Amino acid sequence: MLEYDLFWGVKKIINIKMINDFLIISCTGNNDKLGLKINNNFYIHDFQNKAKNNEILVSTILNLFNKHKAKIDKDFTVLINNGPGSFSTIRVALAAAKGIKISNNVQLYGFNNADLPQFSLANIEVLINKNILEKNLIKPLYSS
Repeated sequence: MLEYDLFWGVKKIINIKMINDFLIISCTGNNDKLGLKINNNFYIHDFQNKAKNNEILVSTILNLFNKHKAKIDKDFTVLINNGPGSFSTIRVALAAAKGIKISNNVQLYGFNNADLPQFSLANIEVLINKNILEKNLIKPLYSS
């Protein structure tokens, strides 16, 4: 199934049935959180100290994966918040997500901050089922 975008041309619609296990990175400089759904369990990590979130993001993701014995393979998905938000925080989060994608051959999708009003598994599943996730991640929204 294809969808047409007036500016970019044809883009593929995401098969939502394929998203079971995922990492969600919602780091925009305000209420930064990570979520990991693995084997039907959902874990949330809240960042407490805003000053060092950019520095500890990757190690926090790795610790989350190791702690919950996550298997990161082609069936795994990473969801990333594209903003709006802090330029540096979004860029670091996007770089981490793309690193996971490249090193583990996972699926990577983005969403806008307004599409996830509250960080909970129920709302994340609604976000996935709305079919508004974007595969084109070159247009993050930065706040000034």
